[in-house]
Amino acid sequence: VQLQASGGGLVQPGGSLNVSCVVSGFTSANYAIGWFRQAPGKEREGLSCIGSSDLSAYYADSVKGRFTISRDRAKNTVFLQMNSLKPEDTAVYYCATKTFYGLLFFSDDQCFTGYEYWGQGTLVTVSS
Repeated sequence: VQLQASGGGLVQPGGSLNVSCVVSGFTSANYAIGWFRQAPGKEREGLSCIGSSDLSAYYADSVKGRFTISRDRAKNTVFLQMNSLKPEDTAVYYCATKTFYGLLFFSDDQCFTGYEYWGQGTLVTVSS
């Protein structure tokens, strides 16, 4: 299983960025893909996840209303559209995948724990 995150870069405060994650080699029909970030000196933070159902998108309170997760099933790609970016959004952004049999996510624990495979991360810098 491989995950390749890309799309990071330098963006001004208030700007937008769309990072993507291509997943290959994961054959289960029951899965979740999550987005995480880790800023220097801070713990890794869960941002959003999506399961096999298109209705399953889940967001951490810290990004709800600003970030949107989506996917292109034909390209095995999951996106994280990030709007109204702030300097505190500066971090390395990671995607990950795990087996997940539920239809929806009802808690941060369900969405953000238990991931088996991780991508290498893409750096997002929000600065003027």
